[in-house]
Amino acid sequence: MPPRPPHAPGVRHIVLDEQSRGVVERLDPATAAFLNSSGLAKAAPMGMGLYRIEPVGKVGSVRTPAVQFEVRPKDRLGLRRLLFLLSYAGEQGFREDSVAAVEHQDLWSALAESLAQLAERALTRGPLQGYVTVEESLRTVKGRIRISEQISRRPGLMVPLEVSYDEFSEDIAENRILRAALARMGQVPGVRPEVLSRLRRLGGKLDGATSLVPGAPLPHWQASRMNLRFHAALRLAEVILRNCSAEAGDGKQSSAAFVVDMSAVFKEFVGVALREAMRAHPGETRMRYGTLLNEAVRDSDRITVRPDAVHFLGGRPVVVYGANYTAGPDTGASLNADHYRMLAYCTALRVPTAWLVYAGTGEMKLRRILNTDIDVVEYPLDLSRPPAEILASVADLAQQSWGEVVRQALG
Repeated sequence: MPPRPPHAPGVRHIVLDEQSRGVVERLDPATAAFLNSSGLAKAAPMGMGLYRIEPVGKVGSVRTPAVQFEVRPKDRLGLRRLLFLLSYAGEQGFREDSVAAVEHQDLWSALAESLAQLAERALTRGPLQGYVTVEESLRTVKGRIRISEQISRRPGLMVPLEVSYDEFSEDIAENRILRAALARMGQVPGVRPEVLSRLRRLGGKLDGATSLVPGAPLPHWQASRMNLRFHAALRLAEVILRNCSAEAGDGKQSSAAFVVDMSAVFKEFVGVALREAMRAHPGETRMRYGTLLNEAVRDSDRITVRPDAVHFLGGRPVVVYGANYTAGPDTGASLNADHYRMLAYCTALRVPTAWLVYAGTGEMKLRRILNTDIDVVEYPLDLSRPPAEILASVADLAQQSWGEVVRQALG
């Protein structure tokens, strides 16, 4: 067990690798219940206050006043790499430095310090301002009258008027998102007092923005030259709001959870990165394309397969991709099920080659399926490398898979 973080005296720090078989630890029932509800791990009671804690395929951190429990990604990926994978799919024209992170032994300290630094940079010249559409009832005309609302709400009455107008305000999506993330991190127990003070001070600069409703979809914002100084802070803020929960509690128990499904993140990353890389070649890449595997008269008899990505040329599928975070020789997991899946994809789409992308190291391997003309190519993607090199590997995958399409067309 690693040493306790210096900024959290009295807090036990329990760390597991996501491939670990688990540990036995003494927990209080409230902490065990919160750990189970977070979805990060399973805490099964063994009696006498002991619990067997096992990872369940997700990574992240759960913190209570007494315990911090972490499940770290395989290959010991740092927070920078994790945030890169989480953020890539959400941003067009992504740059490697769009989401930065301070590396720290404690994930929560890293997140809090990273958000504080990026928010300070973003708010150097104060909050952003922009035009927002306001709809309200007034006794005088301002902007335009909403005729349908006026008739439905006040038939026959001239005042008050239902109007709509644009107002230059700080109450815009960018400020709302950043304010919500600062507030969320400010509720995490154990954040160092000096960092907590910075988060609250920064949040105070955004008082002109409306607080977001917990659980509601995040408001949409569009990257532009006007909000350029907010880009990095907003990318991290969105990651925090989508993956982190924090409860202030009733004064007795404060808790927080940052939980990430690495399998889902990997599939999303591979799909989006491939779609971008394949833009260099003719055709179109579609993510999670659904197609039938069998002939069926009734809908209930249909079997549907949904590859992670399919590349089309002239409206016809020519290559298919599948992504599996846990596959590969370094995990000891069997690849049999993945090859069955790839075979099904090729059969349903009438495509001769499928590319199985897995997180790990090793050599690319081609496997010819017996009694067919189908090939399955295993392609490792080393997530421990710098972001630019990861994207270069995806570009190489795109180049090689397109080259195979050309070779088959000419053959």
